[in-house]
Amino acid sequence: MPDFVEDYRNTIVQIATPYSTGTGFFLRNKGLIVTNHHVVEGNRSVVIEGARFKKQLARVRYIDSKYDLAFLDAPLNGEDLPEIRLGSAKTLRERDAVMAIGHPFGLKFSLKSGIVSNTAELMNGIPYLHIDAALNPGNSGGPLVDTDGEVVGINTFVIQNGDNTGFSLPVRFLEETLSQYAEVSSENASRCTACLNILTEATVENKHCAHCGNKAELPSSVEEYVPSGTAKTIENLISNIGHNVMLSRSGPNAWEIKQGSATIIITYHDKTGLLSADALLCELPKKDIKPLYEYLLRENYSNEALTLSVHDQDIVLSLLIFDRYLNEETGQAMLQNLFEKADYYDNKLVEEFGASWKPE
Repeated sequence: MPDFVEDYRNTIVQIATPYSTGTGFFLRNKGLIVTNHHVVEGNRSVVIEGARFKKQLARVRYIDSKYDLAFLDAPLNGEDLPEIRLGSAKTLRERDAVMAIGHPFGLKFSLKSGIVSNTAELMNGIPYLHIDAALNPGNSGGPLVDTDGEVVGINTFVIQNGDNTGFSLPVRFLEETLSQYAEVSSENASRCTACLNILTEATVENKHCAHCGNKAELPSSVEEYVPSGTAKTIENLISNIGHNVMLSRSGPNAWEIKQGSATIIITYHDKTGLLSADALLCELPKKDIKPLYEYLLRENYSNEALTLSVHDQDIVLSLLIFDRYLNEETGQAMLQNLFEKADYYDNKLVEEFGASWKPE
């Protein structure tokens, strides 16, 4: 594995909003996180998490639908993260080796190797890099890196049902945008899609560009997400139990919460009307598993609404509720019970039955 991979492991950022998930990467010398606009669209702030910093909220500082770019606040203690380089001076050629780095399908870190198939695939007037490295949902906003470990593109989109057909914005567009953004000296800016000027509060009048009159939107004027229906009920439950709702959001109709040493993943399946809450507890011991299985079966017999199960090596505590039976009073009691039992069970299973803590 190339030497630079570890630096990227520590600077790659996982991003989650109520609408989507994606990837970003931290530029220490610029003091900001780079990602795609479509990853953070419709949000003033988003949830970020990295290998060397805990889950936190980051404000959206710049949006650019023309080049599908967005800049976010630096993570706390970002000055301690590695520096990565932009390969702005590089000239890519067809069949050059590249690597797409990101968080596809919510995974924590993934590398996909491939080659450049076309250095100027023109779409909407922009010459994208066409690559055959397999890009998947969640890769959006991540860096495309060459064999020297320099960023040569920002992974932006794939063609549905295309066989390893992905597209990256050449890094020169990012370099130009960073320079233009620095010139306006504002942490609340956007690019006008008509005249392409970088706009700030001083150059946006009544939600229109002061230069050309085109409709314009700054990050601070984005309408905040307001949950409705069952999602609103779930977020009220999470808040009532005492957790930060905004930090809990991990994608569309999905929430992730730490309760003691357990991680609880809540998902609402709107097509079936089913809410599932799974607490990932710990891992099976390497030997003498029989007493642990017997204990799980006894607990399942006595537990109401909760189920202990084993998936591969993981021990999971689950709760299922259909939305027609969900209200804030009954839901809070059931979720509170799940949270408390999750923290109780993982300690007991490790301390008394030899189970292993899940690695962070």
